[in-house]
Amino acid sequence: MANTGSVMLNQKFDELPKESFWECHDLYQWEGFWYYEDIIQGMLAFQSDYEALSDDVILASSMKTGTTWLKALCVSIMRRQSQGVENVPHAHTRTSEYDVCGDNLHPDLGRQSKSSDQKGILDDVAEDDILTENVPHAHIRTLEYDVYRDNLHPDFSGMPSPRLFHTHLPYSALPDSIKNSDCKIVYIARNPKDTLVSLWHFFNKISRPNQEPYSLEKAYDAFRKGVHLYGPYFDHVLEYWSESLKNPDRILFLKYEELKSDPKGQVKRLASFLGRPFVNEDEVEKVLWRSSLERLKNLEVNKNGVFFHLKIPNSSFFRLGVVGDWKNYFTDEMKRDLDELTRIKLEGSGLHFDF
Repeated sequence: MANTGSVMLNQKFDELPKESFWECHDLYQWEGFWYYEDIIQGMLAFQSDYEALSDDVILASSMKTGTTWLKALCVSIMRRQSQGVENVPHAHTRTSEYDVCGDNLHPDLGRQSKSSDQKGILDDVAEDDILTENVPHAHIRTLEYDVYRDNLHPDFSGMPSPRLFHTHLPYSALPDSIKNSDCKIVYIARNPKDTLVSLWHFFNKISRPNQEPYSLEKAYDAFRKGVHLYGPYFDHVLEYWSESLKNPDRILFLKYEELKSDPKGQVKRLASFLGRPFVNEDEVEKVLWRSSLERLKNLEVNKNGVFFHLKIPNSSFFRLGVVGDWKNYFTDEMKRDLDELTRIKLEGSGLHFDF
């Protein structure tokens, strides 16, 4: 499939529907969704090559819906050691920025103690904290863009199990090996208004750093039409929502707003779904602290680091992380219009957002 798709792209790419994304990138429509050209190529390789294992965990999201937070939470949940190292599979396996392809995997040679001035729940925080070493995206890689884009046949053989990956692809574009396996999928959704505002800030920062910001009015118009990276937003969300209703044991559907309003309850739900239930409240507090936006955005690696080969400043992944920031940007007309569009798109689905 990947070879056939590549030939088609090389010979007939101009035949694909094409739109400009905020006057800085070309988007091409493939099977109803919009992508960069290299993402389509990576997606085809991913679909053709990836062999899912029954205990794989695939994190999925549209863009700017809480991906960074979800990755941090899952890293912290899967690696926590308070139950005893012998009961936590691969608790001593270090993940590096190359581990997703099976390179440089190696066991820890030892754990170095770190002092802390924090009190209470922070006194016993596990010492082996890889979130201090790199941005969460370096520890759970995005398959179609961060892996398969540059390597059609990555070697995953050295990765410990369970393997954690991420994708921004819609459910319909996932490899059949994922859809037909017992592996688990965790999807995070966010209300469309805050999603748009976050997209607008993010792409103005990384794609137009030396230009005037792309106007929010134009970005809004493209968003409501579904013409944005990995869009349309509503189709993306509804695909995973529908599948989660059919297969709740395999697909967990999280809402960013519920993670914010009930972090303990939602993180417990996530941990149980991942097969790592908490044994006490102290564990929950540790994971929430370790993965919190305030902590992550103030780590040295996230203030000054760069997401290696993508050359994106790590700081770009951390802004406000609040619910309702759209109120600082939307006009009354934009609010009414997107409210009505949301009502129409979600009607009859059973899905709703609190915003």
